[in-house]
Amino acid sequence: MNVQSYPHAQPNSSLIAVTHAVYALHAVSLCIGAFSAASVVGSFLFGWPSLIAVLLNYAMRRDARGTWLDSHFSWQIRTFWHAVAISVPLALISIILAPILVGFATWIVGFFVIGIWASVRIVRGWMRLSSGRDI
Repeated sequence: MNVQSYPHAQPNSSLIAVTHAVYALHAVSLCIGAFSAASVVGSFLFGWPSLIAVLLNYAMRRDARGTWLDSHFSWQIRTFWHAVAISVPLALISIILAPILVGFATWIVGFFVIGIWASVRIVRGWMRLSSGRDI
C-alpha cells in the first residue's frame, strides 16, 4: 500500500499529529526501558506511555480508515500485541528453565531481541510517517 492507493482520502493534520504522538509515546517507553532499571520490553508493554499510545490507536483508528495513516495505526497496534504474544511464552519458558540456570539466559537474550525488534519497528514506522508514506 502507498499514498497513491488513497488518492481522495487525505487525513487531517490533527490525525497526523496523533500518529506522531503515538510513535513518540512508544519511543519514550523504549528509552525509559533502555536507560533505567526497567527492561526495554517491560517498559514497552507496561509503561504508561505505551499504554496511552495503544489506547490512542484504538480510539482514533476509525478516523484513519481509508487514509494512508491506516497502515500506521495497524503497524503500531500489531507491534504492541506481537511483543505481548512473543513475551508471554518467552517468560513462561524462561521461568520453567530457571532452575537449571538456562532460563536466565533465555530471559535476558529473548527480551533483548524483542526490545531491539520493537525499537526497529517504531523507528521504521516513524520514519515512513515523517516522509508522508504508509508503512
